[in-house]
Amino acid sequence: MSEVPNLVPALPEIFLAFIAMALLMLGVFQKVGGKDDELRAAQLVTKLGIIALVLALVLVATTVSGGVMVTFGGMFINDPFAVYFKVLILIASCLTLVMSRDFMEQQGIARFEYAILVLFATLGMLMMVSANNLMSLYVGLEMQSLSLYVIASFHRDDARSTEAGLKYFVLGAVASGMLLYGSSLVYGFSGTTDFGILAAMFTGDNAGTHVPVGLIVGIVFILAGLSFKVSAVPFHMWTPDVYEGAPTPVTAFFSVAPKIAALALFLRVMIGPFGGLIDQWQQIIIAISIASMVLGAFAAINQKNIKRLMAYSSIGHVGYALIGLAVGTESGVRGVMIYLGIYIFMNLGVFACILTMRRGGRMVENIDDLAGMSKSHPMVAAALTVLMFSMAGIPPLAGFFGKLYIFLPAIEAGFYGLAVVGVLSSVVGGFYYIRIIKVVYFDPLTDPLDKPISRDLAAVLVGTSIFVLLFFIFPGPLLDAASIAAASLFNG
Repeated sequence: MSEVPNLVPALPEIFLAFIAMALLMLGVFQKVGGKDDELRAAQLVTKLGIIALVLALVLVATTVSGGVMVTFGGMFINDPFAVYFKVLILIASCLTLVMSRDFMEQQGIARFEYAILVLFATLGMLMMVSANNLMSLYVGLEMQSLSLYVIASFHRDDARSTEAGLKYFVLGAVASGMLLYGSSLVYGFSGTTDFGILAAMFTGDNAGTHVPVGLIVGIVFILAGLSFKVSAVPFHMWTPDVYEGAPTPVTAFFSVAPKIAALALFLRVMIGPFGGLIDQWQQIIIAISIASMVLGAFAAINQKNIKRLMAYSSIGHVGYALIGLAVGTESGVRGVMIYLGIYIFMNLGVFACILTMRRGGRMVENIDDLAGMSKSHPMVAAALTVLMFSMAGIPPLAGFFGKLYIFLPAIEAGFYGLAVVGVLSSVVGGFYYIRIIKVVYFDPLTDPLDKPISRDLAAVLVGTSIFVLLFFIFPGPLLDAASIAAASLFNG
């Protein structure tokens, strides 16, 4: 009789899987009548979903022992690196559900399935972060992706939302195929899919041995698949259309949680099993990083739709984060982790501001619609200003420190060109962030936006703005957690 695997490392994932399935049954039996029953089911399941994510966050924090725990035949790993990213993913998912509640009801698309899909997508992301094998990596990635394809087109009566879901699905399927093909090549030329065995093959005594060309080709295909998931150039083509077409809370979710999970996977895969082959993949990451920063900076300048602008902004931010991976050092990885920890709060705060943009009960998305917001919504305008200055990297706001911890390792490692491109891209990006502030404060108020804003959005706005404003006073917790997590990836 086979031994039962140790379930403690995977307790948050098991909990979330059971809760998601239980809420699915609850929603089905609650939704027995007309529209009112459907709305009540959606409200109940969303509330319970938020509670479930908070409890999963508590479980993640309590199951960490400070060491490395491996289970399910070595396919699942729980270490400080995984815990750090799981906390970020659960915070992002929880805040997304909070921000979604009023929007879904106002748009007439409040259905209980939305919260369930967010829970399953989150479960897939948690599995991705803890993947210790190419097979478990793929299973987690697909679990996340299938849920995301559906919520992208959740507003099924809207042609743009349906188009967004279809584009995401078709291009996502291509990317998944590339990732799977790359994994099969790696297995064919190495004889294993286990990260630990792969790492041992290319480090220590084996570091100088000949590496088959087929294995390098496999790594390139894996890089291509992961680049699609983080919307790095040249695999970014889906991002602006999907961001614009998907319901706004879904866009907010796409901009943080899946990106953070995929970047965590990027770090785990490239530093772990293929860390000894850094000379083979480093130049690819440098090229992707530079292309993402430059395109993100220049393509956003002419955007009129604020969601499309945020799409190009997110492509640029991925480029900055990849600088830390390109450096390939512990301090570089630590910089990526600090950057992503700050990026979550900046981005969700901006999307909370976008969700307040309603006129006559309808959502508006053009940057010109923000004109005169400082007069009609002074507190929202102040929060948006703080967040935009932070996105631009203006000191002493949190965004400045995010970029600082990314650029310093690059300079220390001698990647001066990469750091210079990053700084120049930040300067160009600063133009379109500050242009939004100019529209908010200096353009005349013609047609004011609706008032008041919901308590959920107000709470998210206040919380994210305070974090961004006061980060320089209390940076310790985030910096210490990132240091411990980065060290576990290199020493684990």
